[in-house]
Amino acid sequence: MIRSLYTAATGMMAQQMQIDVVSNNIANVNTIGYKKQRAEFADLFYQTMEYAGTATSTTTQSPTGISVGLGVRPTAISKIFTQGNFKETRNNLDLAIQGDGFFQVQLPDGRIAYTRDGAFKLDSNGSVVTSDGYKLIPEITLPPTTVQVSIGTDGTVSILEAGQTQMQQIGQIQLAKFINPAGLHSLGSNLYINTSSSGDPIVSNPGIDGLGEIRQGFVEMSNVQLVEEMTDLITGQRAYDASSKAIMTSDEMLQTVNNLKR
Repeated sequence: MIRSLYTAATGMMAQQMQIDVVSNNIANVNTIGYKKQRAEFADLFYQTMEYAGTATSTTTQSPTGISVGLGVRPTAISKIFTQGNFKETRNNLDLAIQGDGFFQVQLPDGRIAYTRDGAFKLDSNGSVVTSDGYKLIPEITLPPTTVQVSIGTDGTVSILEAGQTQMQQIGQIQLAKFINPAGLHSLGSNLYINTSSSGDPIVSNPGIDGLGEIRQGFVEMSNVQLVEEMTDLITGQRAYDASSKAIMTSDEMLQTVNNLKR
């Protein structure tokens, strides 16, 4: 069987994965805190018919050898944690991180998850939670008499209660960062959990130990650049077409061989 049939098939499967990743990026172009993904590939091993340096005579050697590649394989789909654009909302519970770091939230099973989505809300108890109701860690709870909330760039949470004239500090927001954020495992819903690849979280106050600062009244939008994704979509489609043409050409060659008997 012609080797190119299988080689071209690996190219089609690889480009299908590329299209899948790009499509997910485009779908999340307006998702708060979303970080774009990138598919990465590597060539497969080579079938060697003649090694470089093989003697071709008593005084000469093959300068390059003969090796035929067997296609391509996916090696990783990595997250790109570059800063997204900020969008002003003027909502006191909307928070954006300028720089490195993640907000910490508690999942229903007790695990700590990490997110760049700072569109927080209040639950029925006055606790600051995500859109899915997961509590911000360390927990911040606002009294029912709160009329104003102020969150500093260093994460200090201060409130003004009804009948009072001075702000009082009620909590401190902390951020977490990782040696290798690309190693975090995505749970969906803008949440990540740490893995052995990401390393353990380094937790501190905003603006300390290399962590970013908090900006109240803003959210961080997706870092997807739509023009880049559309370009990648086109190149992926054309590469898929080219691989399919290679399969068609190989098939025509086989048909020619089969017709030799006639």
